[in-house]
Amino acid sequence: MASSTLHFTTSPPSTTLTKPRTQTTHRPPPHLRLRPPPPSLRPKLTITHSYKVVIEQESRTTELEVEPDETILSKALDSGLDVPHDCKLGVCMTCPAKLLSGSVDQSEGMLSDDVVERGYALLCVSYPKSDCKVRIIPEEELLSLQLATAND
Repeated sequence: MASSTLHFTTSPPSTTLTKPRTQTTHRPPPHLRLRPPPPSLRPKLTITHSYKVVIEQESRTTELEVEPDETILSKALDSGLDVPHDCKLGVCMTCPAKLLSGSVDQSEGMLSDDVVERGYALLCVSYPKSDCKVRIIPEEELLSLQLATAND
């Protein structure tokens, strides 16, 4: 009998190289895609401009930056100024001032038109419309003017 010899050779394991998968983004159907809102529905960008308000009180001068939607009195109090006030409604006349320059909207207050035209203001209802300079005055000064114009 003839002898036979078996020879085994080892080969590296067979590997299959595959192309790496690229990540695809899932796109929703057109009717489900988000679109920006039309211009009429987009929020409006509003830039507010604060005004420089200079307050003279006795021998002190203080400069504040006051937003158009805040009163001069509220900003003064928030800044630590000791400004006379009471009702904060424009009725009691405890926070009077003389408007030296600039303009304010004090349409919520109770001062007569004549007194406002003379440049007087109540700080609790004075919203700046420009850079302003005001001098805090004694309550009696404004009361006498208000009463004088009421009798006219």
